[in-house]
Amino acid sequence: MAVLPDTLETGGFGLYLHWPFCQAKCPYCDFNSHVVASVDQARWAAAFEKEIDRIANLTSDRVLNSVFFGGGTPSMMDVSTVERILSRIQKRWRLANDLEVTLEANPTSIEAQRFSGYHLAGVNRVSVGVQALNDIDLRALGRLHTASEALAAMEIARATFNRVSFDLMYARQNQSVGEWQAEISNALELEPDHLSLYQLTVEDGTAFGERLKRGLLRGLPNEDLGADLWDITQNACDTAGLPAYEVSNHSKVGQESRHNLIYWRSGDWAGIGPGAHGRLTLDGIRRETVCVKSPGLWITQVETGALHLDKGSPLEPSAILEERVLMGLRMVEGIDMPINWIIGKNNEINELVSLDHLKICKNRLTVTAQGRPVLNAIISHLLTD
Repeated sequence: MAVLPDTLETGGFGLYLHWPFCQAKCPYCDFNSHVVASVDQARWAAAFEKEIDRIANLTSDRVLNSVFFGGGTPSMMDVSTVERILSRIQKRWRLANDLEVTLEANPTSIEAQRFSGYHLAGVNRVSVGVQALNDIDLRALGRLHTASEALAAMEIARATFNRVSFDLMYARQNQSVGEWQAEISNALELEPDHLSLYQLTVEDGTAFGERLKRGLLRGLPNEDLGADLWDITQNACDTAGLPAYEVSNHSKVGQESRHNLIYWRSGDWAGIGPGAHGRLTLDGIRRETVCVKSPGLWITQVETGALHLDKGSPLEPSAILEERVLMGLRMVEGIDMPINWIIGKNNEINELVSLDHLKICKNRLTVTAQGRPVLNAIISHLLTD
């Protein structure tokens, strides 16, 4: 199996920090999130600092391009917690001149008031989990905010940060073409720089997944309606000057999520926090790191020094190649591939080209606009031996 071209420099280097706590568990969510009565924020800040030190000792020669606070609900973090984490990061790595520091936020009024403090601490980009712009659907999705609170939070965010993104979910229960057309139009009237637009998917192990098994999750769109909602999304964003740069992400030119580009371009990132995953190239070997999901077990491991020698597991060349295809083809820009891999997949590639699902120029593969709605099938076809 061919080894891919080196992406250590072109992919960049980022840091992902997972805050695992939420106010409530959304019924569609399969992320590692936990609802607890209280959090000892000082203890958690110290644990993050200790892990930052450990990872920095392994990667001291790297320039840090991005920091991403994900979750869970990172906007539940005290401003002082974020300050401590970013202060330690600034001391431990050389920082890119255009360092991107993103924090995911929920648009409740209490959390929105923290935006100014986060900005002063060093956060320069927020991603707001709006999900829907009407109260009925927000309640159905288990969200704790209202549409008016979401709009107010967006207004505060735009007044505080130069870069603001927000998420919307479509293909929701009983959602019509006309309703989504109106909602995406309303969203675009807010003149966002970046939009993450996801089709609702029902995952095993979630509350929605259990309801679906019991026949209680009604009104989900069929395949044809889902395709229509996809087309509306692409056309509306293209017209508004926010074309897709990835299958679910749209932005103005230059406003792409630099952190997510590290994932999709097979760069390196360190994952810190319960359930966080990472990819680190150490001594020329690309490694996978995986943290335990339990918040209690993770923080105990950090405090006792149980992770001090953990460099992760080396990845086989075939796994590196598979990840490159899986992640890279999500981007409109596509991926460069080794010529011997392309020759080995010539039949599959030619078939996808004939269907106008894939383009190839020299060694570069890109998925066409017609292929993006069936991206998972394309990737599966390419990776099947």
